Amino acid sequence: MSRREEYVILVDENDHQVGEMEKMQAHIEGKMHRAFSVFLFNKNKEILLQRRALSKYHSGGLYTNACCSHPRMGEGVEAAAHRRLVEELGIDCDVREVYQFTYHAELDHNMIEHEYDHVLIGEFNGSDIPFNPEEVDQVIWVSYGQLISDMKKHPEKYTQWFRIIMDNVSETVLFEK
Repeated sequence: MSRREEYVILVDENDHQVGEMEKMQAHIEGKMHRAFSVFLFNKNKEILLQRRALSKYHSGGLYTNACCSHPRMGEGVEAAAHRRLVEELGIDCDVREVYQFTYHAELDHNMIEHEYDHVLIGEFNGSDIPFNPEEVDQVIWVSYGQLISDMKKHPEKYTQWFRIIMDNVSETVLFEK
């Protein structure tokens, strides 16, 4: 299935499914849909960031959490997270949900994000991350303190949803086992 043929699950403010829509159309019209954001940490309590590929349909070249995307119809959030970890980063690990939120943001390329986002965390201690260059431009490990400091100085380097999560989820929640 090509990117243009992908569909997202439309939801209401309580994350109840109300339909589906072609992904690009949902982002043009700003329809609320289900999404997820995966945060990965290592044993040194560093956070894995990806810099989105410049070719992405929005937010290209910006830093964000390890992986984010949309579940497919009939696919659970956790299963979708595992699928996308492999597709984007070439890795997989246990993940679990810790937080949910909704947001609405106008992005580049006349795209609108209106998502009910499920935030998942996991621990990954592998040394090799063979990321997909069509999805990811770079991956880096950073300490929580370094990340917060840089986000205060340069918020424009980070995706909008990542900034919202980092503003609203404590370090304790992100690193809990």
